Amino acid sequence: QVHLVESGGGLVQPGGSLRLSCAASGSIFRTNVMGWYRQAPGKLQRELVAAITSTGRIDYADSVKGRFTISRDNAKNTTYLQMNSLKPDDTAVYYCNGDFSFKSTGPFFRYWGQGTQVTVSS
Repeated sequence: QVHLVESGGGLVQPGGSLRLSCAASGSIFRTNVMGWYRQAPGKLQRELVAAITSTGRIDYADSVKGRFTISRDNAKNTTYLQMNSLKPDDTAVYYCNGDFSFKSTGPFFRYWGQGTQVTVSS
């Protein structure tokens, strides 16, 4: 079992910045992709915001390119999302996830955090 705990959400004015953190704990042997998704108010689906592999390959949603930066600390099984130039459209619950394996070989399993609210409003 893996627990993902997000922190860093809150209320910020348009143009402001926030930094989200997500720490994974448990009997983790290997970690593959870690990422951030968000679910905006009134929307049924979560959308990918950013993802980073264990080798550092990064993908961003077009809507956040140039404003958000994802990073990770492999030794701590932690991922970060630095969010700059925030807009009201970035308002959402942000969830982190990761693909983890409990052995040196075998499948990875995806786990999700509980989410952290980000509200961008004046």
